[in-house]
Amino acid sequence: MSQIIYGPNNMTMEASTNLKDLSRTVIEAELSSTVGIADKVIKLREQGETVYDFSAGRAFENTPQYIIDEAISALMSGKTHQTMARGTTNYRKACAKKLLRENNITADPEKEIIATMGTKQGLTIALLALLNPGDEVIIENPCFVSYQQLINFAGGISVTVPLLPENDFRWNREDLEAKITTKTKVILMNSPHNPTGTVHSIKDLEMIASVAKAHDLYVITDEVYERVCWDNKQHICLASLPGMKERTIGVMGLTKGFSMGGWRIGFVYTSPVIAEQLEKLQQHIITSTNSFVQAGAATAFGESPRDEVLQYWKEWEEKCNYVCNALNDIDGISCKVPEGGFYAWADISSFGLSSEEFSKRLIEDAKVAVIPGASFGDVGEFYIRVTCVKSWEEVKSGMQQIQKFVKKLNTK
Repeated sequence: MSQIIYGPNNMTMEASTNLKDLSRTVIEAELSSTVGIADKVIKLREQGETVYDFSAGRAFENTPQYIIDEAISALMSGKTHQTMARGTTNYRKACAKKLLRENNITADPEKEIIATMGTKQGLTIALLALLNPGDEVIIENPCFVSYQQLINFAGGISVTVPLLPENDFRWNREDLEAKITTKTKVILMNSPHNPTGTVHSIKDLEMIASVAKAHDLYVITDEVYERVCWDNKQHICLASLPGMKERTIGVMGLTKGFSMGGWRIGFVYTSPVIAEQLEKLQQHIITSTNSFVQAGAATAFGESPRDEVLQYWKEWEEKCNYVCNALNDIDGISCKVPEGGFYAWADISSFGLSSEEFSKRLIEDAKVAVIPGASFGDVGEFYIRVTCVKSWEEVKSGMQQIQKFVKKLNTK
């Protein structure tokens, strides 16, 4: 089937609807498994089904009211127009203040910070700025489901390094260096880590820094979970280590720590040379992030978290402990409490089912939605990712449903 459309100079041309005429890179990209399962939950609930949703990586709570109030104030005062592609001066100053206050990083808000529409958009422009066609990017296995697709979109090639359970899902130097070739350009890392919950230690970071400097590599650090570390663990920015600021692109946001996923706001911090290239991309891709959203986000970044946010984090840690304990009480499932982030990374290997099949049966038979571990890489096979930060009612009822499901599974 085809349709007639008008091209340049008002000339007509046939536009085929065959996939072969579209971008091969996009056609071959996989749909996001996390977003896809979350969308399935929404559809089931719209049909009147009761579904316990532990799939999407978002908290139950609303955005803190004081941040909402600041954004509304900006809207009402006429801040509805585009800003500089780098972001407003006030927003970038707030980001710089946060980096100094919490992360021991001095960043020039005029030259080293770029506002982004969330961390995923920050990762996208970082990859576009660094990669030439065929450049290789080393990523973790398991890792966030979008990394490989974003690398493909930027013309790069992803190369995976396993983070194995016997090494507590941490980087191993021998495994990392074994994957470095003459085409390697970037290491892309995530801490606190999604999906395993590992917070990389200073020893881990010093090793990665050593490898990056020895092989003259850039490092992109996805730090979206940096404010949610548990049991007195501390997030350390790779860029704070000697000699790493110049070769690091750090990406931060408010989606996770402040329950602001729908705001789509974050920032990148890096060297002035790279920031200049990122600014070009922002000018041509998005023009600017939302002006009033930046106003609300400046309050979140510019000051220490208020009691409302601290209470969120306190409850989230309690929920992570509760979910992991509940899962460990179920015969055949085991998991450790995450060091950071808000996921339980649960081992289901004893059931002899793939993570895909286990997750499929769980939502069909028990109306509980989780993410199959294989979605994050082959190391994730025989694991499921369970989001812990839902309402207490959903958390407790959902764990009971999983327990009933497994009991039936074990009796078959």
